[in-house]
Amino acid sequence: MTDNALVIGSTGLVGSLLVNELTRKNISTIAVTRRPIENNYNSNSLFEVDFNSALDNKKFPPCDHIYICLGSTIKKAGSQQAFRKVDFEYSLEFAKIARNMGAKKISLVSSVGADCNSKNFYLRVKGELEEAIDNLDYDQINIYRPSLLIGSRDETRFLEKLGQNLSFLINLLLWGSLKKYRSINANRLAACIAKTKNKIGTNYYYYEDY
Repeated sequence: MTDNALVIGSTGLVGSLLVNELTRKNISTIAVTRRPIENNYNSNSLFEVDFNSALDNKKFPPCDHIYICLGSTIKKAGSQQAFRKVDFEYSLEFAKIARNMGAKKISLVSSVGADCNSKNFYLRVKGELEEAIDNLDYDQINIYRPSLLIGSRDETRFLEKLGQNLSFLINLLLWGSLKKYRSINANRLAACIAKTKNKIGTNYYYYEDY
């Protein structure tokens, strides 16, 4: 039976590509968005909603598989508190609501180096989210830990752009245990996330798995 998919963060780099991948596979997909989208992603449904309102009501379209691709930067969010609200609070609450409404699978785009005990705020928040979702009793939890993502974003991230320009050379230096830190094309990551998986429990995916 084909999953009904719900994509949170559908206007972002990975989320938008993932929606296209899922609909290309004829998977019934609802793209949750906070703003109108010009591209209707072919046959998928759009669910435009105010995130705070949706979380207060604890209700949105049911699904079998929820994909969480929310992601920001502290600079874009404006503060560490605002960043945590998007990357941790929103993501976790959507995961809880989906589980309560019957979702059995969840896929989360996290980050290489995510660790709830990290001294780095960004990586600590990512790790805390992974840990919290791991406790939600989903049948299948897929956690993707990419490094630098290669692709075009709506906004400019200077350091990320610089890293993208140097990514080919940097990747040549990363071997063995360092291979997971290689940058990856966002299209390749989205295609991997959209693939059907039958692994029960919590599964982690790194560069060499994509």
